[in-house]
Amino acid sequence: MTEEHRILVGITGASGAVYAERLIEELIQRVPRVYVIFTSAGKQVCDYELCSKKTGFSLKALLAGQIDKKHRDILRVFDDGDLFAPVASGSSAATHMIVVPGSMGTLARIHGGMSTGLLERSADVMLKQKKPLILCPRETPFNTIHLRNMLGLSEMGAHIVPAMPAFYQKPKSIQDMVDFM
Repeated sequence: MTEEHRILVGITGASGAVYAERLIEELIQRVPRVYVIFTSAGKQVCDYELCSKKTGFSLKALLAGQIDKKHRDILRVFDDGDLFAPVASGSSAATHMIVVPGSMGTLARIHGGMSTGLLERSADVMLKQKKPLILCPRETPFNTIHLRNMLGLSEMGAHIVPAMPAFYQKPKSIQDMVDFM
């Protein structure tokens, strides 16, 4: 990643908040700006799935508005209802967007162009500006509707990267499997 990269991470209500936490933990070490949007369901799932005793970067602390001093210039959190945020515009501040974990409802709304909040509007901006959009669905099994929505998004230029950890690296912990993704 180069200095001009500004990555937007969208967090939905699908299970797998640990993937978003680990991604942001890595991004704040590598890029000058990381934007974050939680859907309301995303906030609830993060609160439920993540423990607050983690050392280092914590998504749960970020949800509580606690950003440590060394990350205040890097991290910026937008409310999903803030349709005036810079990432809502066609002259978007983000250069890349990753939705992780991605719920099937969010992917369907992005595919259908039905933006009900900032996360979906930002994804729409990425598609229309032909900027990189990575969608990490966290659902199983996929039904035909899910598969059609993912195919449609892929045809629009989005990258579909389901959260499916591999085992050939012989993971010794859940953290190893999360890190693989």
